[in-house]
Amino acid sequence: MKMDESFHRAFEVLQIIEEHGFSAYLVGGCVRDYVLQRDVGDIDIATSATPKQIQTIFEKVIPVGIEHGTVIVRHRQNSYEVTTFRIDGDYSDQRHPDSVRFIDKIDLDLARRDFTINALAMDREKNIIDLFSGKEDLKKKTIRTVGDSLSRFNEDALRMIRALRFSSQLGFTIEVNTLQAIQQLKAEIEQVAIERILHEMTKFFAGKHICIGLRYLYATQIYQFLPVFKDNLTLIKKIPENILPLSSFSEVIALLHLVHPNISILEWVKKWKCANVIKKEATHLVDNVLYYRAHDLDPWLVYQVKQDYHKQFFRLVKILFGEIDQTTFLSLYHDLAIHSRKELQLNGNDLLDMFPQSKPGPWVQEILNTVEKLVVLRQIKNDKTMIKEWILCNPQK
Repeated sequence: MKMDESFHRAFEVLQIIEEHGFSAYLVGGCVRDYVLQRDVGDIDIATSATPKQIQTIFEKVIPVGIEHGTVIVRHRQNSYEVTTFRIDGDYSDQRHPDSVRFIDKIDLDLARRDFTINALAMDREKNIIDLFSGKEDLKKKTIRTVGDSLSRFNEDALRMIRALRFSSQLGFTIEVNTLQAIQQLKAEIEQVAIERILHEMTKFFAGKHICIGLRYLYATQIYQFLPVFKDNLTLIKKIPENILPLSSFSEVIALLHLVHPNISILEWVKKWKCANVIKKEATHLVDNVLYYRAHDLDPWLVYQVKQDYHKQFFRLVKILFGEIDQTTFLSLYHDLAIHSRKELQLNGNDLLDMFPQSKPGPWVQEILNTVEKLVVLRQIKNDKTMIKEWILCNPQK
């Protein structure tokens, strides 16, 4: 498998730690993805060195979670999360262990992890430590907890959603005992902070095998304990069967609003505690999909859809109405008279100069909006003199 630069340099970090007398391994998802020959994402390192010892070994260390044994090491422009081998105490808040005890061997550290496919470690020679048959589960495409499923999910209920997320990402089957534990404990999801659920569900909907994930979401009835879904139990059935992986939660909100318009974008944003940028992105996508439904492809639509959102727009249209003619769309985009308001040859100051007796106000924006659309539709040439003449001949105020 071809390794990217950050993954290759992670072995340098292991070597440096070992040269100082400690053991260190790559752990978790990066090892899983390496075995599966998938693109490796975040790279986590587990070590017998304590955070203070790591701080003395490396020049650039960010103390993000020292109380839990975690720091971020910066090495050759790459970031690596480095955590000391540990045993967790009880999880009274179902999120963080009440106490953490650092240990010097990796065995018990791997035993505390959620799923067997994530309880893998790799040394500097690329030898893999697999104490819980994680590699076998990868071959069988199975998601199974490390040890007793009820205990794992009682420690942190978010792990139930993570099981669904991995099914969506990897297309794996959830092992029967693990699935039964999820069905038994699913109500505990309501005790998890919505910010953590949002993080996992964003990855869930982006999964390559989202249709498999959705089948588990429905079968386990976890959706009955998720914001918005629990107050609209028919919503789950309205998700199109031909759904595609969605790249952001704004795209998720846009799709779910379009299939169930009675649930406003604002309600989604408030109940899922989304950032304001997600609200803006979802609104942008919805407005343009609705315009497309009403008008089909035209220059104004192509102008309105921001370039960064082309792929999301294409995806939503494909799910809801069928494949869009991307060639025509991109041809229209290439031929636009302007691609943004900044290219318009007239601005607000020009308007104020034209009408010195008028005070600044909403009328300025209204005229600019009108002129912008006429230029895009090529009903006025993007020329300052010609635009001014049109305004004088077509008073807007």
